[in-house]
Parts: sequence; C-alpha cells; structure tokens
Amino acid sequence: MKKVSIVSHCYNEEKNVELLYERIKAVFAKLPQYRYEHIYIDNASSDNTVPVLKRIASTDKNVKIIINNRNFGMVRSPHYALLQAYGDAVIAMSTDLQDPPEVIPQLIEEWEKGAKFVAAVKSESEENLLIYAIRTFYYKLLNSIAQVELIEHFTGFGLYDKTVVDELRKLKDSNPYLRGMVSELGFSPVRIQFHQPKRAHGKSKVNFYHLYDLAMMGFTSQTLVPMRLAVFFGFFMAVLSFLTAFGYFIYKLVYWTSFAVGIAPLVIGMFGFFSIQLMFIGLLGEYIGSINLQVLQRPLVIERERVNFDSDDNADSNGEPSKVESKTRLGEPLN
Repeated sequence: MKKVSIVSHCYNEEKNVELLYERIKAVFAKLPQYRYEHIYIDNASSDNTVPVLKRIASTDKNVKIIINNRNFGMVRSPHYALLQAYGDAVIAMSTDLQDPPEVIPQLIEEWEKGAKFVAAVKSESEENLLIYAIRTFYYKLLNSIAQVELIEHFTGFGLYDKTVVDELRKLKDSNPYLRGMVSELGFSPVRIQFHQPKRAHGKSKVNFYHLYDLAMMGFTSQTLVPMRLAVFFGFFMAVLSFLTAFGYFIYKLVYWTSFAVGIAPLVIGMFGFFSIQLMFIGLLGEYIGSINLQVLQRPLVIERERVNFDSDDNADSNGEPSKVESKTRLGEPLN
C-alpha cells in the first residue's frame, strides 16, 4: 500500500486541529487503498493546541506531532514539517481549514496519473476582496519579472511526490520560499482549482508584516530586476537632473535680472531625491538581509518534543531516526 503523508502547521489553533483531523480521517476512510499519516507541527502555541493534539495522538497512531521550541514563523516551520514526511506522496495544508481536505482525492488522482507535483490553486476566495485583488496584482507583478514561471494564487497547498521532497531536502535554504523553490526544481505542476472558504474558527495569525515579509521574500529569492531598475532609474534621474540644471542655467543667463530661482524647487527636489534614495536603500537592505540569513545557515526549527514518531517507517532497527532525518531535524546540511 502506498503511504500518503499530510503535514499541517499550527499556532494557537485549538478549535481547528481536531476538526481538521476528523475531516482528513473521513477522507481517507473513503480511500482504503492508501495508508496515511498526519503530521502536525506546532509553533509553540500558547493555548490548548498541544494538549488537544496529544489527546488525539494518544488514540490514533496515524497522528504525529512535532512541537517547536519557539515560534519559528510561518515559513520555516511548515517547510521543516514537509521535510519530515517520508510518504510516497506528501500533502501540505494549513490547519485553519482554508485548504479544504475534500480536495485531497483530486490531488491523489492526478498523482496516480503520473504527476510529481499537484498544486491546489485558489480560483475564488471568501477573503476580503481588496486583499484578494492585491494578492492577484502581486502574483502577476512577480511573475512578470521572475526568472522562472510561478504559480499564481498558490500558497503551498498541494501534493508533492517523494522525489520532489527528496530534492527539496538537498537545498540548503535556511529561509525557504517554497512557492519559488518548486518552480526552480522544474517539476511541471498539474493545477487543481478550489474555492477557498473562510477560516473555520479564530482569527488569522497573518498580519500586514507577515504578508510584507512573504512578498519581499518572493522578490529577493526569485528576481534581481528591482535592483537593476534602481540602477536604470538612478541613471535616468541623473540625466534629468543635469538637463534641469542646464535649463535653469540658460534661463538665468537670458533673464538675469528678472528670474529668481527661489528655494521651493530646491526643497522639493531634495525631498524627492531623498525619498527615492531611501526606497532603494531599503530594497538593497532586503537583499542583504536575505543573503545574511543564508550565510548564517541557522536550522529551520529546533524541536522540543515529538509524539508518535517511535514507529516511523524511516527509523532504523534501534528505533532511531534515519541518518537523513536526523540531519534534517538538527538543521545540519545534507550531503
């Protein structure tokens, strides 16, 4: 029997984790030809998420839990969980039920047809219309300047064949942008469209800062165009400034006694140039910050505890994780 691994990241989702568990269990009850495991990775929740997960795991060995030492963020933690799954196929999805478990059979169907990577793409969403429109604009903008074709409205929800996950393990990226990484690997995606519902319970933990962080991560990891635009724009502004200064000089020579330059153009010009400089210095800082994260090579996650991994298929005869899994857990580079 083929094994399907489900990975879900969570932080303060005590009202959603059990509901997600029940719905996934119901899905696989209709797919008896597959074995499955459901790996939850918890980002050091401060509510009752972990006790709820442990109660579920105590009665169902298909449920496995990784508890982080602290909150490692909404990028590193889900990616780490993906690398801990050793099923024949791995399905990544969020815990808030905005990624409907009922889409899983469609993902598996396309996988069985030979697809190595099946991307679940939002065709519609019940989120704020303005936010959805901004997302659409961002995806189109990034896609127009990225070095590879990216999947619009793809958040990571989808199915990854074990060959894809094996390739992801080889990448030594301490701040991974999964949406771009799968495109870089070159696996042709099969797209499955779905309607994204609202969160089942609670409020989203994703605020403006998180969205900005993801947006900048996309730019810095997928394209150098913004920095090159800064060079081109700087050259253009230098030429424009020279022509403007020359024009003022000629005008002053012709109307020496009647033309008063005044201080307003100087002040406006200074503030304009300073604003542009500040914007591009900030953009440069984003790229430098991205480089710094890669140079530091910090581990994706430090674990506090694991539950139900004792009988993992990847454990050796002594019940210890395999060599590859151990390195991944400790954040060591893979050979």
